[in-house]
Amino acid sequence: MTAKTKIRRKFLATHRKLRELRMIAKGLVSTRHPLLVHIIPIRRCNLSCTYCNEFDDFSKPVPNEEMFSRIDRLGAMGTGIITISGGEPLLHPELDEIIRRIRKNGIIAGLITNGYLLTAARIESLNRAGLEYLQISIDNTAPDDVSKKSLKVLDQKLELLAECAEFHVNINSVLGSGIRNPEDALRVAHRAVELGFTSTVGILHDGNGQLQPLGTREQEIFEEIMTLGKRSFSRLNYFQHNIAKGKENNWRCRAGSRYLYICEDGLVHYCSQQRGYPGIPLADYTDERRHHEYLTKKSCAPRCTVSCVHQISVVDFWRAPQTIESGAAPSPEPLVQLTGSPSRD
Repeated sequence: MTAKTKIRRKFLATHRKLRELRMIAKGLVSTRHPLLVHIIPIRRCNLSCTYCNEFDDFSKPVPNEEMFSRIDRLGAMGTGIITISGGEPLLHPELDEIIRRIRKNGIIAGLITNGYLLTAARIESLNRAGLEYLQISIDNTAPDDVSKKSLKVLDQKLELLAECAEFHVNINSVLGSGIRNPEDALRVAHRAVELGFTSTVGILHDGNGQLQPLGTREQEIFEEIMTLGKRSFSRLNYFQHNIAKGKENNWRCRAGSRYLYICEDGLVHYCSQQRGYPGIPLADYTDERRHHEYLTKKSCAPRCTVSCVHQISVVDFWRAPQTIESGAAPSPEPLVQLTGSPSRD
């Protein structure tokens, strides 16, 4: 790596960190905007991991103009981060333009991919598009009938990312149901740190995103991985200690407000595991509706393992107790600004 490349990477890393800090600061000041949105430009995937319920093998990509309209709508809401997910988003033929549109709206641009379609040229095009964060989940060291997302297959892709990527890379290893050899997660995490990436660990959930406690050795591996590598916002995961032990978390889930999941049909859902709720078109998703969901207690929250929603909800854990029960109709009253003032809590 040349000195020029090293300097550029340091500059971009500093710029990303400042944007992330501004996003968090804005979230602490005001609760009226989404902090993180997952958006799906294509449901199709080139893999078929048996534990995954977020893909199909036939869907067409969402047309660019529709994606631009959704992104602009999220920009008007003041959204902090948009993470492009799927399916496999690299299958979308105009992905780079989608990333550019996110950046044009002043929003932090992230991507979740299985990594299979990455090449040096593709990574360079993502650099030019302005991608800021990328995550790959690696499930095992060698492919099996549960998952083909293995270190053996993807290690060359990781080396390409280490050499070429100007964006932040996080490697997520997994533990739990369906993973035959928990030691694989430790090997994946160590390899990620060796290559200079951040490392996180996810706990596989059931089909509704609900927790399945880890075994004794899995818990030991989980705790070891949690100590590895660089710190980042993606490592705000203290709640996972309870999940690993099969314990419920007492928290205020802000899904539907601070976190939105926008499916390929343009509908807003709580998260990938609660698709259908509330199932409202993004174009019709009002400030009043977001305020209603901000104050709505989610019945699935205590046993939820969906890390991104937990992490975003940390910003508001100390304020605005949720007083609305799930299923209650939104109030017709106008949106009231919620702030960090103790009188509002």
